[in-house]
Amino acid sequence: MMRVPAKSGLTLILAAALGACATGGGTGESLPPASFVGTSDQVGENYQIGALDQLTVFVWRNPELGARVQVRPDGRITTPLITDMVAVGKTPAQLAEDIRAILAQYIQDPLVSVMVDQPQGTFAQQIRIVGATERPAAIPYRANMTLLDAMIAVGGLSEYAAGDRARLVRTDRGSGAQREYDLKIASLLRRGDVSANVRLEPGDVIIIPESMF
Repeated sequence: MMRVPAKSGLTLILAAALGACATGGGTGESLPPASFVGTSDQVGENYQIGALDQLTVFVWRNPELGARVQVRPDGRITTPLITDMVAVGKTPAQLAEDIRAILAQYIQDPLVSVMVDQPQGTFAQQIRIVGATERPAAIPYRANMTLLDAMIAVGGLSEYAAGDRARLVRTDRGSGAQREYDLKIASLLRRGDVSANVRLEPGDVIIIPESMF
């Protein structure tokens, strides 16, 4: 049996999904409208730190032990007294606790906090938007992010987008099963239909087909 490389397989899946969107109306499920538009850029409590995130490490009463650092591509950070600590995949609270445990060897009862200044997120937490948009991109998920927030981030729909035939693909983290939902992006952006604004979750993929006419 011929094996298809993983990257090629993903390309084929996206191409098939775009084709399906372009050939007919929606066949997926519908999501409930978002109760409000998320306006905060703060990350959620369960946010997992990703490579290239910008962090601030603060140590109360010991500012010389804190630092502003960027997570390296290898997923690690270096701060005073700490070298090569793994940061990727941890929440800010978990990373703060790991730093505290090491600093406790040098100072008494350190209080440590970690803040994410510029999140990038792990791949599992990014929102990916492909197809007929001005700037297809993977953007970091932020707490309470909605479809409107994501579309603003990528510059909206392209001229020939069939926004009301867009689909959202969501993967259940426990089972790995995928579910598809219909989106009405043109109704949201061009006609101001706030009921079309839905809440997003980390890892969502938004697929926007082009109009066939």
